[in-house]
Amino acid sequence: MNRLTDDQSQPRVRKEAAAVEAILRMVCEGRATWVSSTALEIEISRNPDANRRRDVAALLVFANEVVVPRPPSAGRAAFLQKLGFGAFDALHLASAEHGQADVFLTTDDGLLRRAARYGNELRIRVQDPVSWYQEVEP
Repeated sequence: MNRLTDDQSQPRVRKEAAAVEAILRMVCEGRATWVSSTALEIEISRNPDANRRRDVAALLVFANEVVVPRPPSAGRAAFLQKLGFGAFDALHLASAEHGQADVFLTTDDGLLRRAARYGNELRIRVQDPVSWYQEVEP
């Protein structure tokens, strides 16, 4: 979600931001479902830039569902951390799995690489927004 508030001077950032905007339009039009989580809310609240924090938090109203992590998600997140995923990434993935999302979208290259490496351990597909959008809206 932060991609929309990132510096748009780099072509890659502009392309990813455009994909995120297009996906949000799909959500608003009922053509996609956004499964968010309280973990995302917490991560956004930790952004030290008040303007970016406010702008990204405002997007949360478009989420169709918000997953609240439960003990099984915490256990799953702990397992994912043992594979090398960061604490928030592991909780995001566990929440997305718990919410039975079809795909987890991220622009984080490290998370994408780790997810590819441990794809057989994940219960959700992890993809970048540009590739996913091109896949569903060719």
